[in-house]
Amino acid sequence: MTFPLALPAPPHIDPRKAPALRWGILGPGIIAADLVAALLAHTGQEVVAVGSRSRDRARSFAERFGIDRAYGSYEELVADPGVDAIYVATPMSEHYAQTLLCIEAGKPTLVEKSFTRTAAEAREVQRRAVEAGVFVMEAMKTRYLPQMQIIDQLLGDGVLGTIDSVVAQYGVVTPYQPQHRLFDPILGGGVLLDIGVYPLSLAFTLLGEFSSAHASGTLAPSGVEDAVSALLTTSTGSRALINASWRGEAPVRADIGGSLNRVELGESFQNPAPLSLVSPDRRRRLEWDDQRFPGRAGMVFQVAAMARYLEAGLTESPLHSLSDSVAVMALLDELRHQVGSQFDDERQR
Repeated sequence: MTFPLALPAPPHIDPRKAPALRWGILGPGIIAADLVAALLAHTGQEVVAVGSRSRDRARSFAERFGIDRAYGSYEELVADPGVDAIYVATPMSEHYAQTLLCIEAGKPTLVEKSFTRTAAEAREVQRRAVEAGVFVMEAMKTRYLPQMQIIDQLLGDGVLGTIDSVVAQYGVVTPYQPQHRLFDPILGGGVLLDIGVYPLSLAFTLLGEFSSAHASGTLAPSGVEDAVSALLTTSTGSRALINASWRGEAPVRADIGGSLNRVELGESFQNPAPLSLVSPDRRRRLEWDDQRFPGRAGMVFQVAAMARYLEAGLTESPLHSLSDSVAVMALLDELRHQVGSQFDDERQR
């Protein structure tokens, strides 16, 4: 196929036009604050309740964002009949139990990444959600961003050919703090579940299942990994090279090499980011960039997608299914274990 004259436009997805849901926020932390701020600024979604183990924290969060109801327990939140859907935004060590709580209450649930701590937990969440017929979706926001929709179209149109390689990295200096959840093996700490999941999920989305994975890395004093590089290979020989580090800064970028052309994803690809289509001789380049939803405002696309899926009667995302979440969690387990990082309960087995 010849080099195209123009990039395909992403589907016109206006988050304001998605069906409005009444959201409950489970865990009033930083990431929850970012999502709520984005929803209020860019969508017609309603945030009607927040739950925390601390009623004071819930009230403070509710006052900050004008939320009607603040609960001092998660059980009260999920039992609220005026809540249509729950966003789980607690430390990932809590995701498993709290997502099961939402499933038992019959509440459609958006679970912040990483989905759970381990693949075993993810499989059980999937089993329980399927049995109950309750919608559950991982908040893997990258899968729903406009630049990923362009890549989907380029692949569907044959512009890239067969994907041969994906190179993706995410590095941000994070000084060791022994009491912080990021470095706590009890709370699901480690660089892979925090930021490494972004390049790994991108590679999985583009290449599918991997037949081999080889990782090297370093450990923080607490025993969780603080830097990991990994080479993953598919059964057909396509490869992904990923890097995640708290030890040094690295551009949050990705390169996708096809047999015909390649794609460069610009800085901070985990958010709305520029995209370039580049010819093999590098003489031809098409660029796309849309910063109407900068930074974490891009979280609204996953919420809008979930609202549409619920309106359509689906029980999981067609773009990033529960099986996809389980597969990525299994890869994260494998990479963690290869570099010697284990959670406390894994060490006791």
